[in-house]
Amino acid sequence: MAGSLNKVLLIGRLGADPEVKQMVNGKSVARLSLATSQSWKDKNTGEKKEKTEWHRIVVFNEGLVNVVQQYLKKGAQVYVEGQLSTRKWKDEQSGQDKYSTEILIQGYNSSLTMLGGGNQNNIAQDNKQNYDDSPGPDQSGLEDDIPF
Repeated sequence: MAGSLNKVLLIGRLGADPEVKQMVNGKSVARLSLATSQSWKDKNTGEKKEKTEWHRIVVFNEGLVNVVQQYLKKGAQVYVEGQLSTRKWKDEQSGQDKYSTEILIQGYNSSLTMLGGGNQNNIAQDNKQNYDDSPGPDQSGLEDDIPF
C-alpha cells in the first residue's frame, strides 16, 4: 500500500529499570516498560480519574542500548519515536499462540530522548534535536507493579 505510515510518538515514565539481553547473534537488545497516563475530572462526581497505559519498547540499536543501560532507570521520563510491531509466539505451558505488540526503536526514523532534570541528555538515534521542555502526561500516581 503506497503512502502508509507506521509511527508512534510517546512521552512517559519507565515503570522499571531497562532489561538488556544478548540475542543469539551476539548483539544486545533493551526492553523498556513505559507508562503513559491521562487524567480528567468526572463530570458527575467531580472526582479526579486517571488511566495508565503500559507500552513495551524494544531498542535494537547497539549504541543506543549501551546508553539506555547506563543512564535510564525506573521513573525516568522519556520521549520515544518508533514503529508498532506485533509478534506471534507460542505459550510453552498452554501451547496456545500469543501476540505481543511492541514499539520498535531501530533504523533512521526512530529516537529516544531523556526528558526532565536540569541536564537534558539527548540520545536520539537519528541525530535529530529532540529537546522538549513540555511536560508529559500526569504521572504522579504511577504504580510500582507492572502488568507484564
